[in-house]
Amino acid sequence: MGICSLPNIVPAAAGLICTATNHSTFTFMLNPLIHPTAVIDAGAQIGEGTRIWHFCHVMPKAVIGSDCNIGQNVFVDNNASVGNGVKIQNNVSVYNGVVLEDGVFVGPSAVFTNVINPRSFIERKTEYKKILVKKGATIGANATIVCGISIGEYALIGAGAVVTKDVPAYGLMMGNPARQKGWISEQGYTLQFDENDKAVCPGDAATYQLKDNMVHKIS
Repeated sequence: MGICSLPNIVPAAAGLICTATNHSTFTFMLNPLIHPTAVIDAGAQIGEGTRIWHFCHVMPKAVIGSDCNIGQNVFVDNNASVGNGVKIQNNVSVYNGVVLEDGVFVGPSAVFTNVINPRSFIERKTEYKKILVKKGATIGANATIVCGISIGEYALIGAGAVVTKDVPAYGLMMGNPARQKGWISEQGYTLQFDENDKAVCPGDAATYQLKDNMVHKIS
């Protein structure tokens, strides 16, 4: 293995040890692209094909999957998990206990919390509550996700929404506090259900069934 600096945006060979801007060393899992202004702490796991842009900070116990795009000024904390194919736009902090499954989209300046009752003068690091964002879900710009909840697969959280409770799969959430306004397809289209509680996505013609206030893709 060799030692290298990180000029501009460069691919790193598997197993290559590189020196980041904080002069720490770290091991690339495979072939991510790291901007030289990013700080990647020793021990961080970053998958093949992931791009990490200007002024990001990835902590030593963070895990980021393959083919992700991590925008400018993103912080990924210890014990945070980012799946494969995730897109995180600028100015997002993915705090301790946040799990983003494969294919999640996080819009610019979205907020995750991990303490329900923070005080500057009380240490509550043993009281972190998790947030689980399931496969394919979208979180809009400036949305706030209060800790201790899960967001279902392919749900869509509207811009500026404040989510305080669990969101069902395919749920469309808007407002402060966020309320469900309908259902959304995997392609991101609003679903209109007929008298048989079936809906067809205008994007890919997939069929969805609404039953017991839950939506399932059936074809």
